[in-house]
Amino acid sequence: MVYFKWAFLGTFWLIVAAFFHYTLPQHDVVRIVNTYEERQELNDWTRMFWATPDDQSVELINRDVQFIQAVRPNGDAIVYRNEDTGWGWPPYFKFDTANLYTEANDAISTKAAPEWVKVRHYGWRNEFLSIFPNAVSIKPVAGPDVTIIPWLNIVILTIFFALVWAIWVRWRRFRRNRIDPLLEDFEDSYDAASDSIAEKRGRLGRWLGSWKSKK
Repeated sequence: MVYFKWAFLGTFWLIVAAFFHYTLPQHDVVRIVNTYEERQELNDWTRMFWATPDDQSVELINRDVQFIQAVRPNGDAIVYRNEDTGWGWPPYFKFDTANLYTEANDAISTKAAPEWVKVRHYGWRNEFLSIFPNAVSIKPVAGPDVTIIPWLNIVILTIFFALVWAIWVRWRRFRRNRIDPLLEDFEDSYDAASDSIAEKRGRLGRWLGSWKSKK
């Protein structure tokens, strides 16, 4: 029972961590090297990782998607998709895909004369599943070593864990005041009933023993 409890809690918090890691905004300092548009197949098991800004896209099996190619300061490549989120989830309310595509093209630079930008995005990059993080905004920065503090993430996570703490404290208080007394009363009643049954069995045994002795 204890093993099941810890396995359940571990699975629950793993799902919560994955949800926040995918949904909350992340920031990369990169150098944009290219932009392009490509038709993507929307598989049933990877469709969740692509935006669905309109009802028509739910029925489509493929569509044209804009991409932004970039390079990190350490030389690693990263590719972002550029899709509107609309009024759907995650709630970024992104409607400026065309403008962002223009900004990305304007920020293209070479290794000899790099221009560094901060790309705000959400989602994951996975080559095996062919999924890409979705770029939300692009802002110029002074250089590749700029420090970015994720204030929004800090605020959201602080509020979330404060709510979890408040719920946990109230649950502990409710259990101590309401559930534990009921369990104790049940245990006392069970013990009393067990003692009564044992006493009756003892009397029956003594009565049967008296008849055996008479025989």
